[in-house]
Amino acid sequence: MREAALLLAGCGIVLGMTLPLQKMAAKAGVQPASWVFVMTFGASLFLLARALLAGKAPTLTRQHLVYYGVAALISFVIPNLLVFISIPRIGAGLTGVMYALSPMTTLSLSSLAHRRLPDAWGAAGLGLGLAGTLLIIIFRGEGGGGQSAEIAWVLLALLIPVFLASGNVYRGMFWPEGSDPAALAAATNIAAAGMLLVAVFAGGEGWDGLRVVAFVPALIVTQIVATAIMLAMFFRLQQVGGAVYLSQIGYVAAAVGLIAGTLVLGERYPLATWLGALVVVAGVALVTWSQARR
Repeated sequence: MREAALLLAGCGIVLGMTLPLQKMAAKAGVQPASWVFVMTFGASLFLLARALLAGKAPTLTRQHLVYYGVAALISFVIPNLLVFISIPRIGAGLTGVMYALSPMTTLSLSSLAHRRLPDAWGAAGLGLGLAGTLLIIIFRGEGGGGQSAEIAWVLLALLIPVFLASGNVYRGMFWPEGSDPAALAAATNIAAAGMLLVAVFAGGEGWDGLRVVAFVPALIVTQIVATAIMLAMFFRLQQVGGAVYLSQIGYVAAAVGLIAGTLVLGERYPLATWLGALVVVAGVALVTWSQARR
């Protein structure tokens, strides 16, 4: 489990450190679908080159093609589009709570799929991670998301953790036997990029939206490289850690995002928020210990 713990920390740290990049891009006028498309497509090219250089090109059998398409759709495309729709209507803070619900939702779906309940320590660790993330969101400082939200939009946003969890479980259960994580990561994200490109034009951003991304070259190049590194670790973590363990990336990223926001953007957070980050660390440690025991 040492490798899984290191991969979890690495994924969460890289993901958390990219949050300031996205905030700076948004301030520069970059549209969300265009940003995510360029990020995903660029990262997939890095992953594809890595897989080809290692002699492990993506397999193009019918089974693999179905896997790439389904995994891309439910793991990356639909959750991102739901986030884009939800944030303007219910606020970024409440949308973040939906991400925090992903580990518990993954645990529930995984238990149903495998007909096996987690042990008490594992459930307690996931609960601690969720509690810590809620502390981070609730006490994240001023200017967060205190806007009113109609119940219909909240219910729609609740689909975010459902799809994230479904993707976590699907990738693990239907992982093509003998497949290389880097090859799967490359092919899945190429499929996701194709779907996101459709979303760019269907959503009205079009060429103008893509053109604005070129105005922030340092930000997008850094984002692409970071995303490629994170995805390479992400698929390997899926292979060695499983769906439930993988889902805790959101907990780690939330804690790291606090530090990145403070150091890079000069944001300030109350003491309760930092206590929440410590609770997140404790929850991850407890789940790691639980899985090592099992």
